[in-house]
Amino acid sequence: MKFLGVIPARYASTRLEGKPLISIEGQPMIEWVYKRTLTSSLDKVVVATDDKRIFDAVISFGGEAVMTSPDHTNGTSRIAEVAAEYEDYDVIINVQGDEPLIEGAMIDALIEPFRENHDLVMATLKHKIDNYEEVENPNNVKVITDNKDFAIYFSRSPIPYPRTLDMKNYYKHVGIYGYKRDFVIEYSKMIPTDLEISESLEQLRVIENGYKIKVLDTPYKVIGVDTSEDLAKVEKIIRDNNIKI
Repeated sequence: MKFLGVIPARYASTRLEGKPLISIEGQPMIEWVYKRTLTSSLDKVVVATDDKRIFDAVISFGGEAVMTSPDHTNGTSRIAEVAAEYEDYDVIINVQGDEPLIEGAMIDALIEPFRENHDLVMATLKHKIDNYEEVENPNNVKVITDNKDFAIYFSRSPIPYPRTLDMKNYYKHVGIYGYKRDFVIEYSKMIPTDLEISESLEQLRVIENGYKIKVLDTPYKVIGVDTSEDLAKVEKIIRDNNIKI
């Protein structure tokens, strides 16, 4: 099987305009994401963008980028456009463009189940939540799974309901996905579903249409950069740990 990593990157952002090009220790955020993604066993990595400034930045540091339609309303449809062009690849790994501390091991953890189960159409990650404040935060998406590690539900609310608080039951969804190439194209064409709209969580469309999502446990916690506070946290981690790319 061949695995393609795709990093969707938009210039527009309600909280951090031009986020992919924000400098982190002298290098744009998209370069951090791209080069750390390359530490995985993916066969190829490309940035998918509709902005020439991002495209040019990626090319300038030696990366690969493709221009996509400006009409996409979400990352999944942008991924699907790229997937349709790369017919030689079996699985697409969607890496978030605002997670500059992504670990190659996280990506490899997503790749493995597709090698083991050729019927699998989609996979994602979760990690253990340590405190109830994180559980209550609606910006942290929670996931519950069955005894075969397939998703039962994703929610911004605490799930399961904390009748008796047992922190071993709470997991945060990590927004990195693996899809069979044909499936992500099909998925992008599905009509948005009621639960998806209610929770504002695209992955619920998959469950509501009767498909299964494998959810793998990861020890890694990544920080998505949505605010200047998030950016400061990432920069501190990089400096404290002398991380280079």
